[in-house]
Amino acid sequence: MSKFDEIRPFYDHEVNEALRGIARDPMMTALMGFTFPDVDKQVWREQFKNIHSISDFQHQFIAHTIRQILAKSSEGLTTSGFEKLAPNTPYLFVSNHRDIVLDTSLLNLVLLEKEFIMTSSAIGDNLVQKTFLHVLAKLNRNFLVQRGLSIREQLKSSQTMSEYIEQLLHVEKRSVWIAQREGRTKDGNDATQQGVLKMLAMAAGDLSLTDYFKTLKIVPISISYEYDPTDSLKMPQLLARHRDEEYIKGKDEDFMTMLSGVLGQKKRIHIHAGTVLDTELDDIAHLENKNKQLQAIAQMIDDSIIQNYKLWPTKFIAYDLLHNTDTYASEYTDQEKQLFIRRLEMRIDLSDAVSQEFFLAMYANPLINKMKSGQKSPE
Repeated sequence: MSKFDEIRPFYDHEVNEALRGIARDPMMTALMGFTFPDVDKQVWREQFKNIHSISDFQHQFIAHTIRQILAKSSEGLTTSGFEKLAPNTPYLFVSNHRDIVLDTSLLNLVLLEKEFIMTSSAIGDNLVQKTFLHVLAKLNRNFLVQRGLSIREQLKSSQTMSEYIEQLLHVEKRSVWIAQREGRTKDGNDATQQGVLKMLAMAAGDLSLTDYFKTLKIVPISISYEYDPTDSLKMPQLLARHRDEEYIKGKDEDFMTMLSGVLGQKKRIHIHAGTVLDTELDDIAHLENKNKQLQAIAQMIDDSIIQNYKLWPTKFIAYDLLHNTDTYASEYTDQEKQLFIRRLEMRIDLSDAVSQEFFLAMYANPLINKMKSGQKSPE
């Protein structure tokens, strides 16, 4: 019994039995029906019998699912920055977080197609309450972040997760994906939570914080969707926060958000891999306490994510509508603007000025943050 058993994905020798256990689940039938619309279910059920590793399952099935999602609900995925990475090196990808399923799935499709090491990815256990989703997550090499714990349990859970990430990177030579913050960014402001970095630092042992973080080979990831398919679903939470009210999620809200993210229209998507945090960590080694060092590392990650975030026309349109200006009119066409306004009209109540402002800010904030971070001429 390993101390990681509660959070780890399946070992390869467990995959076949786990997969066959959900082969007849209606959700698997729906998933495979979406992935292989012209294939009889008996065919893929038979093929499942020959799957004996996570790699088999990802290459032969899930990669096709993600390609199908791109074909049906996007205008394509582009990438940049990966040419600076080495194919056989495990990295810790610290990413901005927009979509529950796709942020990590799309990165892994890129890694698979470029023949890089694919990731083991962190996912909140609150998102996989359904047995099928829990098994599917473990079949996709997800490890669980335990939510809703007491302070004492949280500390123990963070220590375990920190040690597990260290083992993945240094012993198993497996890349890791983790979001820069707990939960998705709802308002378009991408900011690294120091708590995430504190958790990572727990496994440093005798190494100094900066030396340990060098060994993690942190790569900031910027993912940018032209349209956020869950934009309107993020509004109730934003409005509750604005009104200083407690927001209580509906019973199946996370699951419906997952489905909307997967099936909703995203238009173009771009993923940028930043440069590995390395020598710049030497520049902060002199800072007198760990908190200041962690703040500085969070700022490095934020700067990379914000500056390398692909600004689609929707971001410029939202900025101009929000500020009642045409400052960025050269960055989009009239047709793109009309389509975005139509989306706005369909997804929120325009008579509610606060809703309108929050919706537009969600799209405009990456541009505003890029300007603030010194990139005066956004791409």
